[in-house]
Amino acid sequence: MDLHFYQNATEIVLLIFLIITFLQSGIDKVKDWKGNLSWLIGHFSKSPFKNSVPLLLGILTVTEILAGLLCLVGLVHLLLHDNKSFALYGALVSCLALLMLFLGQRINKDYVGAQTIVIYLVPTVFLLFLLQ
Repeated sequence: MDLHFYQNATEIVLLIFLIITFLQSGIDKVKDWKGNLSWLIGHFSKSPFKNSVPLLLGILTVTEILAGLLCLVGLVHLLLHDNKSFALYGALVSCLALLMLFLGQRINKDYVGAQTIVIYLVPTVFLLFLLQ
């Protein structure tokens, strides 16, 4: 295990980053569904997404939890088996989740919010690059 850790230290740190990011975010959405939905309905009230917020929040929640879980399984497989397959899937789903968030912010003309998403997207794309 030590050898796998040292050979994949960057990937491991980035996977932990994504696990924290997406499991926390997804679990928060499940635990406070009404609060998140209420805030997002207001946030998107003047956008083309205004009538689809509950559906889109559900899709995003599932995507975030899936991304976090795939990264977690990927981390375990990387450490125990030096296998990067699940980590790659986790990085891909993480990119998808971030692109969904980015699209929402851009459509809503929340450019500062979109900039914040890019901060998360850069290390995620870097992880994708490392895992290929």
